Amino acid sequence: MNSPPKPHESDKPQSISTALVMSALGVVFGDIATSPLYALQAAFDSHGVAATRDNVLGLLSLVFWALIIVVSCKYVAFIMRANNNGEGGIMSLTALTRDVCADKIPRRLLMVALGLGLIGAALFFGDAVITPAVSVLSAVEGLQLAAPALKAWVLPISVVILLGLFFVQRFGSAHVGKVFGPVMGLWLLVIAVLGVYRLIDRPDVLMAIDPMYALHYFGQNGFRGFETLGAVILVLTGAEALYADMGHFGAGSIRVAWFAWALPCLLLSYFGQGAFLLGSPAAAVMPFYRMVPHVLLYPMIVLAAMATVIASQAVIAGAFSMARQAMLLGYLPRMSVEHTSHHVEGQVYLPGINLMLLILVMAAVLIFRSSDALASAYGIAVSGTMLATTVLALLYARFGWHWRYVALIPLGLVLITIDSAFFGANILKIRSGGWFPLLLGAMMYLLMSTWYRGRRILISHLSRDGLELKSFVTSIMAHPPHRIEGTAVFLTARSTGVPVALLHNLKHNQVLHRTNIVLTLEFANVPFVRTRDRIHQVELGEGFHQVNLRFGFAEDTHVPEALSGMEIDGVAVNPEQFTYFASRENIVASRMRGISLWRAHLFALMARNALPATTHFGLPDNRMVEIGMRVDV
Repeated sequence: MNSPPKPHESDKPQSISTALVMSALGVVFGDIATSPLYALQAAFDSHGVAATRDNVLGLLSLVFWALIIVVSCKYVAFIMRANNNGEGGIMSLTALTRDVCADKIPRRLLMVALGLGLIGAALFFGDAVITPAVSVLSAVEGLQLAAPALKAWVLPISVVILLGLFFVQRFGSAHVGKVFGPVMGLWLLVIAVLGVYRLIDRPDVLMAIDPMYALHYFGQNGFRGFETLGAVILVLTGAEALYADMGHFGAGSIRVAWFAWALPCLLLSYFGQGAFLLGSPAAAVMPFYRMVPHVLLYPMIVLAAMATVIASQAVIAGAFSMARQAMLLGYLPRMSVEHTSHHVEGQVYLPGINLMLLILVMAAVLIFRSSDALASAYGIAVSGTMLATTVLALLYARFGWHWRYVALIPLGLVLITIDSAFFGANILKIRSGGWFPLLLGAMMYLLMSTWYRGRRILISHLSRDGLELKSFVTSIMAHPPHRIEGTAVFLTARSTGVPVALLHNLKHNQVLHRTNIVLTLEFANVPFVRTRDRIHQVELGEGFHQVNLRFGFAEDTHVPEALSGMEIDGVAVNPEQFTYFASRENIVASRMRGISLWRAHLFALMARNALPATTHFGLPDNRMVEIGMRVDV
């Protein structure tokens, strides 16, 4: 594991630079920037509407206002303000909401809100599986138009590209962004130029900016028009990644890249496709590639393949950030985390999550085998996460920013109505592929909720049978054991109780070190903890010290480095000379109150496969003692 970066010393946002904006363009906007490849095609396919003039203008009006209201207003202007000391994503927002609402709303309502946040996070992982599959397939499928004989090669080429994408994740977002940024900038510029090229022939398509065309579209198409919202949502895929990746590049850089480059280029591309469809309604199948001049088709396919790799990178980086936050907030077991940048704390790589995503993405490609089939599965995860994010952001605006209801209620009605409409339209696609992201989301929710519940029961069990630390220290004075030189650190989840490892060490070895540190790690609902707030130390006498180490959910829990700022009796300590003791619970599933037997078995399996404390907490292997114990859950 790489050495951890230094913790934040201030809450100042990252400065905006051209390099950071370009990197953000390369990593954050890949998903939303490649939606023109398949979004309008999905609306006009055999299950959609006919490519008549009114329908083209109506759908373009929906696309335009979706990008303005949902992405520009809701995410970029509103939700990205709800950053947790610079960190974004639905897990970060859930932590913020839990803090500000804890004593202001009924507990049951708070649990519902937090459960909604957990569901949104689980669905985001489903999005991280489908995005790479549908994006790469949609780009490579352009070969069918250029050379129909190559149709059989679409799937193998897509698989090779995806394997390469997951292989380069270990190099980190910073290195990947430096390469992808210029490519994504070129992609957006090219699709904008193509859009302008088609707009010259039919400038009347710009009338679709009038929202009345969207209303007329619903009136003309009825329920079928509502169903096509499941295709319109495809232009918004990647909006959540803007928020989730905020810790990688900063809100300022993302806003500049969106308004100055990504948004104008996307609008020109969509309106260009619309202009082309007004003149050639038969091009509704693969309208993006059909509007490309034939001489440029092969170069465009290559550029599109590169851009869709970037699209996948956006949600993969977001999934890494979210998994790490979930782990430190207690929703996932310990996993290996590698820092890929010594300058930006949010840039991390999780090998376990990377492997899991690779396996599931390959499964999605081999099950659905085409972007059309995957497009039906796409929207549920996106719209579900968007709805959960909106609810949590509104709660935070009320109790965190203290917005008045006169402003909050109208905003909430607009945003929730839009998100609910998108979600409802996508629910209709369950049988045609929507079951896949729902299954992935349900599995992820089961894992996170089981781990959270199991840990609470485990800690409660250990606390119930434990001794109070202060009483134990007093009893030591009455019957002092043999003391040996050195400092022992005993890790425990309960700061006021006697660590199990301490009791077993005293029972079997019948000795105590001269200095004993009872260490508890606390994880705050903020991404970074200031150095001066890191250590809380209480001297208990008889050589015992009670120490609490606080970490943010976006920090690396490197215990020896954190303890290097500690003093005992006015003398600085050397944590590399400590002996570390920890208990390793052998969890055995049993019928106990609070968790079903099958979930207890699942929790025990997750616990057995969790990363050892020596690795997760940066403890030296040659100075670490683990004492096993059986615990029934």
